[in-house]
Order: sequence, then structure tokens, then C-alpha cells
Amino acid sequence: MNKVKKNGSLFLLGGTLYPIIEILWRGYSHISMAFAGGVCVVLINKFCCEIMKGKSIILKAFTGGSIITAVEFFTGLFINKFMGLKVWDYSSAPFNLLGQICLPFTFLWTALSVPVIFFCKWFTKVINK
Repeated sequence: MNKVKKNGSLFLLGGTLYPIIEILWRGYSHISMAFAGGVCVVLINKFCCEIMKGKSIILKAFTGGSIITAVEFFTGLFINKFMGLKVWDYSSAPFNLLGQICLPFTFLWTALSVPVIFFCKWFTKVINK
């Protein structure tokens, strides 16, 4: 499978799972979360599974959590602040930045990135057979 198909498949996976997780967590989602989820999985695969190959899972998890937090921050700036859609607001959460990200969710994203990393590694093995 070439890189375009691989990244497309990973994008679709993230674009499906991220909104599902959000719906299970808070009861609703927004189409922007599908885009953010797809971007997150592609970036986690690139950085945590390819560039950081051979590094510890803890370092990869923190990298994955940072990737998700960054994508959420920039998506939030565009969707919530620039477009004014108010899809989410972490203003009341501790250690938030402009109400778009917060430290408790960064920890959650770090933990959530671990199964994503293992899936990406498995997926790469399967498609390269």
C-alpha cells in the first residue's frame, strides 16, 4: 500500500473514532472533530511510529498527547474563535489556554495516544505484508 492510501486510511480511522469518542464522552460532536481526529492519527503515525521508531512508549505517548493537544488548540482557534462556532470551551477547566485546551485533557490525550500508536504499528505491519 502506498503512503497516500496508508495515510488516507489512517485519516479515515481517526476521523471516525474521534467523533465517536466525543459522542460517548459528552453526547455530541461536530464535523471539525472528524477532521481533527484524522489529522491526529496521521501525525501520530508519522512522528510516534516512523520518526521515533525505537524510542520508549512513554516518550511516544507524551509526543502523541502533545500532537493531539496542538491539533485541538489550532482547530479550536479556527472553529471556536475565528468562526465563532463555540464547539467546545474549556474556560472553566484548570490550566486552560484561551479555553481551547487544558492540562487535564492533555493527560487524557497522552493516555489515548498509546492504543493509537500500537494500532498504527500493527496497521503498518499488516499492509506491508
